[in-house]
Amino acid sequence: MAVKWTGGHSSPILCLNASAEGLVASGAEGGDLMTWSEDGTPLGHTRFQGADDVTSVLFSLSCPTKLYASHGETISILDVRSLKSSLDHFHVNEEEINCLSLNETENLLASADDSGAIKILDLENKKVSRSLKRHSNICSSVAFRPQRPQSLVSCGLDMQVILWNLQKARPLWITNLQEDETEEIESPQSPGQLLNPALAHSVSVASCGNIFSCGAEDGKVRIFRVMGVKCEKELGFKGHALGVSQVCFLPESYLLLTGGNDGKIMLWDVSSGVEKKKKSPTKHSHRKNTKRETYSKQGENSDASVTDEEQGKMLPKLTIEHGEKLNSLLSTKIKGHQNILVADQTSCISVYSLKEF
Repeated sequence: MAVKWTGGHSSPILCLNASAEGLVASGAEGGDLMTWSEDGTPLGHTRFQGADDVTSVLFSLSCPTKLYASHGETISILDVRSLKSSLDHFHVNEEEINCLSLNETENLLASADDSGAIKILDLENKKVSRSLKRHSNICSSVAFRPQRPQSLVSCGLDMQVILWNLQKARPLWITNLQEDETEEIESPQSPGQLLNPALAHSVSVASCGNIFSCGAEDGKVRIFRVMGVKCEKELGFKGHALGVSQVCFLPESYLLLTGGNDGKIMLWDVSSGVEKKKKSPTKHSHRKNTKRETYSKQGENSDASVTDEEQGKMLPKLTIEHGEKLNSLLSTKIKGHQNILVADQTSCISVYSLKEF
């Protein structure tokens, strides 16, 4: 059962993020931004001028009191101890921002917008260092790769997934999800579901930096591996009966959370599929082995899943019938235990403890 955090917003919540110290931030329609304690007590509130929807919130890892928020075409940098006044704000995007991502060294902030552009903001010099333009439709999601501060992946409603390196302003690699379906993804179309186009909604990169996932409107989840200057599709499986709006790797593992427009949240262990197809240089093998130990400890019922995977069927470790279409999905530790925080069409946050499962 979900615990509900209420009393903060009066309109649907669009985005969530958590700090290293357990503080949670949420952004909502109408310019509302809230911070919450670990137990769901509202701590701070501000409403941005212009009342543009708050579409992305992001805590600094090195400075847990610093918060980045996008609202309309603007990025604001705030101190969570005093939300009413911005430390700084930038207007570098020409259309509404959908997603923010901070690189590991925290000198670059990427903002993806409705025009399809990704602006790379140099936070030290406070100016745009790169403007990445290749998506021909809304760029819905962007993510810097861990351990590689100059590299990022993006996806958009043009059905394209792109790998970028900031030393070049052009893409290193592009795939079109619709054209790329050369092999039949493992399960047939659900009854009553029209063939939805593979509009790409969300990307998430695993902690190793080489494996990333993409969720799309066709209900499919795709897992890619970065191989130098190109990527290869490692896995593809039908995750949801409707579009997959959210994908989110759990830290230090290949456990993947997905959220769909069918109102379901699923937890998948993609480690076996990724390991089977491992083609990485030998020098990385030690790091991969430690990862394998980590996620095999975390993944439960692994014996059962092996048999299913041997039959070529990818099954979720866990399915939560949330019931509402999801806007945002976040995995974070609260009081030492892994939890899933969910924002949907309502004005409250739902919290599911993974300890129960």
